[in-house]
Amino acid sequence: MSRIAYVNGRYVDQRLAEVNIEDRGYQFGDGIYEVVHLYAGRFVDEDLHLARLERSLAEMRLPMPMSRAALRHVLAEVARRNRVSEGLLYMQVTRGVARRDHAFPSGAVPPALVVTVKRIPPYPASVDRWGAKAITLPDQRWARRDIKTINLLPNCLARQAAREQGAAEAILYDAATGLVTEGAATTFWIVDAAGVIRTRHLDHVILPGCTRAALLAEMQAAGMEFEDRPFTLEEARAAREAFLTSATSFVKPIVALDGVPVGDGTVGPVVRRLFEIFARHVKGSLGNAA
Repeated sequence: MSRIAYVNGRYVDQRLAEVNIEDRGYQFGDGIYEVVHLYAGRFVDEDLHLARLERSLAEMRLPMPMSRAALRHVLAEVARRNRVSEGLLYMQVTRGVARRDHAFPSGAVPPALVVTVKRIPPYPASVDRWGAKAITLPDQRWARRDIKTINLLPNCLARQAAREQGAAEAILYDAATGLVTEGAATTFWIVDAAGVIRTRHLDHVILPGCTRAALLAEMQAAGMEFEDRPFTLEEARAAREAFLTSATSFVKPIVALDGVPVGDGTVGPVVRRLFEIFARHVKGSLGNAA
């Protein structure tokens, strides 16, 4: 069966889908995107993703392409038409089609919306098979990383460097301060030498991860203590445990950093518990999953 995409008001065969070459997303990267995990026919943390989409659009002075209710319908319809119940849904909003000029179009231009979905393997049954390696790299992205823009070249270069070294992710850090920011496409966490779960506080330097927010809520409900506090690259290397979160990584243990084992090089007890907590969240039996 051909995959179906939603492109500017039409459901079309994805192989035949087209956008105008003067779309500002293509010309300038002038747009926003979101990726939502679909589990058992339900969008996980949908409200968080739609709220972040609206926030990013507002920061870019871009209007919503339609109401939130209408957008929910489009997302569900794309999943239905593709008969996908376990997958990843991608949506992208750009400033639309206009004569190429760096400044915003002077007239009213409707924003462009593209939605696609693809199947992915089911949520991993065992955390022991989910562990991964990571490398570290200086963070070379722009200053407003809290906006989920489609400008991802530094992220792509970092992920490619990780792949070439047999790693799943590149953990980025501020070369001036030595403070860790986040992964190329994930939130990065540690269990520090004192046993405290830590991840960086939200600011313009990192993306406000939806999986991060959902996991923090579940941790609070479970009575688990944590700190929104920056940590250095040296603290990350000395951590007892480390892990990633994202819509695609869920809770992914990092067992080696730059070729050196994290802790004893195996999945630790804290990450093991968080993996189980978030698995229940995804499956809708714990907390207030959206």
